[in-house]
Amino acid sequence: MPQKPEILEARIVAKSRLFTVEEVQLRFSNGIERTYERLVNKGQGYGAVMVVALRDARTAVLIEEYCGGMDNYQLSLPKGLVEPGEDVLDAANRELMEEAGFGAQRLEYITHLSLSPGYMSQQIAVVLARDLYEKRLPGDEPEPIRVDSVDLYALGELAKQDNFTEGRALAALYLIRDLLEQRGELQR
Repeated sequence: MPQKPEILEARIVAKSRLFTVEEVQLRFSNGIERTYERLVNKGQGYGAVMVVALRDARTAVLIEEYCGGMDNYQLSLPKGLVEPGEDVLDAANRELMEEAGFGAQRLEYITHLSLSPGYMSQQIAVVLARDLYEKRLPGDEPEPIRVDSVDLYALGELAKQDNFTEGRALAALYLIRDLLEQRGELQR
């Protein structure tokens, strides 16, 4: 395993309501020094969750909402921040209710994914939700979210759509499909 670089200096160079940018001066084991910038947690977050909620054995719930970073409407999975006092599964169920109008009888933590580990420290927990029932909670979304779905065997077609570009969501869907196939709970 490579030796981690030595941090010579780290300082905050920009802050907003949501983001903190840190500049880090590093010295690698071969003596080369570089400056990196990264988005860091402010130290007050409790994490985030992304929910693969199954309507049936092979159909996952998708939501469509406005995404400021892309300046358009995108399909993705229900997701959001873990609130103080919540564990990952409670947060997943709450976000599912707020964004898709479903609760889940069975929730299972699967893994954590990162978006861009070269530039961000944030990760998101992937949770599998099953045995859905209708239940809506008020959320913080400024407008109603459209609910859609995808067959777990149509992910290649989903990935070709202009309004589905989130790599974490696609990875989570493939992970769930593979996991369910390995367990013998899903077949073509």
